[in-house]
Amino acid sequence: MLLAVFSDIHGNRQAFEACLKVARARAAERFILLGDFVGYGADPEWVVDTAMDLVAHGAVAVRGNHDEAVNTTTENMNNEAQIAIEWTRGRLDAAQRRFLAELPMLVDDSDRLFVHSEASSPKRWHYVRSTADAARSLIATPAHVTFCGHIHRPALYSMSVTAKMTSFVPKTDVPVQLLRGRQWLAVLGSVGQPRDGDPSASFVLFDTVSCQITYCRVPYDIASAASKIRENGLPPWLADRLSQGR
Repeated sequence: MLLAVFSDIHGNRQAFEACLKVARARAAERFILLGDFVGYGADPEWVVDTAMDLVAHGAVAVRGNHDEAVNTTTENMNNEAQIAIEWTRGRLDAAQRRFLAELPMLVDDSDRLFVHSEASSPKRWHYVRSTADAARSLIATPAHVTFCGHIHRPALYSMSVTAKMTSFVPKTDVPVQLLRGRQWLAVLGSVGQPRDGDPSASFVLFDTVSCQITYCRVPYDIASAASKIRENGLPPWLADRLSQGR
């Protein structure tokens, strides 16, 4: 089965629509959503409704820290992110907020694990920035492949049976074989707010039979997404950063 895995959509309708279109064109059979549906972007209602429909048709979804923040005041965020969350709260209806609140923190699926941040302590929202961070996550699960987001920058880590770690940044559209003799941590880039210097939206395709993963980048209408952020009175930097990929 070919999985299309998305993370950190952040209310960016234009980016999510573009990624879904490409995933479907490449014959994705199942959709996996790794959280942070809201925050930063100007279309939280559309993104959450789309996620709800995908889940109703068999998609897997987990909760991100921005999704958590919609329904609680305990999440600590920077000023711009907090402004966007408060604005988002006023846009979502009860059903949309309940959907976000009821999402699981992680999902085990055969020999795969899906989580927003990392596996050792999902609700503490740790970032995977290093091989040490990746090792902590990998040790916490027997899964062959763990998929996570949160950091908005693509990376791929692996750990051997002797706990030797490797890491690299995968190239766009170049399949990588995830060998069975190692555990793997696939860190996705972001659909809605990439931060690796490439403004195009990011997602991955994973073939469950061949165990090949392919990191994909998708151009989208950044100008429209940015314009809508400004029109809604959200912090201008949230619009400006989209064209910079940071």
